[in-house]
Amino acid sequence: MIQFEFATAARIIFGTGSLGHLESLTTGMGRRALVVLGGSGQRAEPVIQHLVFNSIAYTTFNVLGEPTTATAREGTALARREGCDFVIGIGGGSVIDAGKAIAALLTNGGDPLDYLEVIGRGQPLTQAAAPYIAIPTTAGTGAEVTRNAVLGSPEHLVKVSLRSPLMLPAVALIDPELTLTLPPPITASTGLDALTQVIEPYVSPQATPLTDGFCLDGMHRAARSLWTAYRNGDDLDAREDMALASLEGGLALANAKLGAVHGFAGVFGGMFDSPHGAVCAALLPPVMEVNLRALLERQPDSEALYRYEEIAQILTGDPDATALDGVVWVEKLVEDLLIPGLGSYGLTKADFPALIQKAGRSSSMKGNPIKLTDEELAEILEKAI
Repeated sequence: MIQFEFATAARIIFGTGSLGHLESLTTGMGRRALVVLGGSGQRAEPVIQHLVFNSIAYTTFNVLGEPTTATAREGTALARREGCDFVIGIGGGSVIDAGKAIAALLTNGGDPLDYLEVIGRGQPLTQAAAPYIAIPTTAGTGAEVTRNAVLGSPEHLVKVSLRSPLMLPAVALIDPELTLTLPPPITASTGLDALTQVIEPYVSPQATPLTDGFCLDGMHRAARSLWTAYRNGDDLDAREDMALASLEGGLALANAKLGAVHGFAGVFGGMFDSPHGAVCAALLPPVMEVNLRALLERQPDSEALYRYEEIAQILTGDPDATALDGVVWVEKLVEDLLIPGLGSYGLTKADFPALIQKAGRSSSMKGNPIKLTDEELAEILEKAI
């Protein structure tokens, strides 16, 4: 019996030049926009020009690095002071998540800790978030179509999610042209995050026929285009493939969960100053390898084993590829894209117990195809260091 629920942004607009739809999208949204953008704000310039041209009042809020609970508080306070009643986020996953959190707090009130999982009170949101237009400028997180915002808590040394279906953006606008100027290192790390996010939901116990379709198409696109986008950032076809793979990953993970890569990555990002995509990239090959061995030893009839084999055949382009061939392919891609090991961010073996303990409580671990032992989790970290 097939049963599932699927939720995403109210409206998704994808395609080269789709930023031109912004004028019609903002009509009736509200009186004043809070524009959430990255440190430089350079990629938000077309949005600002549109608001000025159409006489839409706005206030800007810059997100420096990955958002924290303090970021959400500051952005919400600014929006209230300035009378903002809708939000536009334009930037990478950090910016999109910050905008999502601000839009939710703007209508629900209170503090982020009232609603946060794990470290907070975990209260449910009761009011729909303020109207939110999410415009990604990287191809990696798929945050424009997910129901959560990842926030760091420096005092707890962890990153956790503010999560609710009420946080889904009103509009997700994905224009691949906005990714053309991404430098190679960011193309690599965000692209490998996108790849991770079409692999993990595909082997999740909560995968559905609907999420499977997104994952399979996303894997094909990332396999053929990530290296091209890295080597030649001006290749619009490759950028389009990666933008769509990222979107598909967001659609999949929001409805089928993730796995041990993200179970570790969120915790790691709270303990060490590190870019999320690069951390996921370093973890992906060892997680695949350890999952495969654990499944073979303890669940040899698991459907996930057949799915890992299918993943390998898509990634390598070889219909006879084994699941282990897929691990080797990903390892080589990570190496070719110059992704550093986790030790470069300060991880040592002394940190393993705390990292494993915290990761074991993360919601993403529940989507892993098999429950891993502490020894297996330590092996993953050892291989990723």
